[in-house]
Amino acid sequence: MAFTATIRKSASSLAPLASRLARFNRSHHSAIFTASSHLSRKPTTSTSTSFVPIFRFSSAVEAKKPSSDESLIQVIDSEIKCVVETDDQNRVEEAPSGFPFKIEDIPGQQTVILTREYQGGHVKVEVGMPDLVTGEHPEADNDDDDDSEKPNQASLPLVVTITKNCGTSLEFSCTGYPDAVSIDSLLVRKSETSEDEMPYEGPDFHDLDENLKKAFHKYLEIRGIKPATTNFLFEFMLNKDTREYSLWLKNIKNFIEA
Repeated sequence: MAFTATIRKSASSLAPLASRLARFNRSHHSAIFTASSHLSRKPTTSTSTSFVPIFRFSSAVEAKKPSSDESLIQVIDSEIKCVVETDDQNRVEEAPSGFPFKIEDIPGQQTVILTREYQGGHVKVEVGMPDLVTGEHPEADNDDDDDSEKPNQASLPLVVTITKNCGTSLEFSCTGYPDAVSIDSLLVRKSETSEDEMPYEGPDFHDLDENLKKAFHKYLEIRGIKPATTNFLFEFMLNKDTREYSLWLKNIKNFIEA
């Protein structure tokens, strides 16, 4: 599937980028302060003169940044160049036919927001960065179809909030897998509920009756939360992750150079 092919391609290209940054070793050196004092005394028969010590700052320290900063900037520049050369950051993912959502993608933000209106309700989907699988773990047992047992598959975190005109909302915590959407939990959030309050989330979703679970999945599917949507979002978020990584590196470089 397109989703699985993207995983293999992206896992091999993105993992080295993140691991190289982890090898950065920033060391701070204090500025070198040098001082020299000259004290001389000429004996005379009538007077003696004392000289006050004279301290001078090294002009080399003032004119040049510490070598640790320069080294870090060079490594960052090299990483930025690698990102630019290995990834097409300007490519545009083609949304699937009938994609019903408006996409709000703000540079510098960790998530993307999807919105749409459906049957008098406002649907909002908060999409997080994908969790890639690098092949370091053994494959999951194919005979296990439980949504709660998919630790070795690439995944995409989703929070789906459906709000009615009265202000009450139904909030689903979901995970997108290759060609599947798993519901992890759901809760009812009333308009008067304070952010400090913790609404009851119900029992573990996977413990619910099978017919009830299927009905909830269908409820989300007709509102656009389905595998075709999550497969597209996975590719979209991989591209965003690359753009954000490049922007993050540039922001760090600007900070060091300031």
